[in-house]
Amino acid sequence: MGVRINKYIASSGYCSRRQADELVEAGKVTIDGVKAVNGSVVEDGNVVMVDGHEIIPEDNKIYIALHKPLGITCTTDRRDPTNIIDYLGMDERVFPIGRLDKNSSGLILLTNDGDIVNTLLRAENGHEKEYNVRVDHKIAPDFKDKMEAGVYILDRKTLPCKVTVTGTHTFNIVLKQGLNRQIRRMCDALGYRVTKLRRVRFINIELGDMKPGDRRYLTKEEIRGLKSADKPH
Repeated sequence: MGVRINKYIASSGYCSRRQADELVEAGKVTIDGVKAVNGSVVEDGNVVMVDGHEIIPEDNKIYIALHKPLGITCTTDRRDPTNIIDYLGMDERVFPIGRLDKNSSGLILLTNDGDIVNTLLRAENGHEKEYNVRVDHKIAPDFKDKMEAGVYILDRKTLPCKVTVTGTHTFNIVLKQGLNRQIRRMCDALGYRVTKLRRVRFINIELGDMKPGDRRYLTKEEIRGLKSADKPH
């Protein structure tokens, strides 16, 4: 059985049924690329768009935490044999929130909620990402201060960050920006080569004791935390 278009849109939390009717009347809603009319019915597998944004009912939204192993690429391009979508092997269409280098491991989130992907990836939101890192030789006494103050890479100085030295060759770092290969480039600039890099937290979601390849659905509390991170404080 299908669902009437106004109920389908309202169930996503996008707007009320009355507002959905108005959007349909204004010609802003499509079902599989065809303009909807009031009374149109959405069947399983149909793609509903409002002003170019896909609408997904709240009950059908998926939020997954994956411990990405080394060698998997955070791309949805199925031509890449190491792509993360084929690795997951899910029937539902999901997208990674951000990316981890192919040679890095750890926490990556995947979802079919396009709105949260876009808002969480806006650099100006300054969301925290935490990593455990190992480098190729002994960490000098001034390493922490230099990293935290900012390092010149990619023609700019990195934003202040938080570094905790955890061993002779290891440290923990919390970033609020996501430049390309940022941690590796910062270490390179100070004369170190990263030999192991693992993300252990993204905003309020933690890797915990998940093993490489493990995945789990986020709890309702975790999802609420992610969504509240979108809001200005």
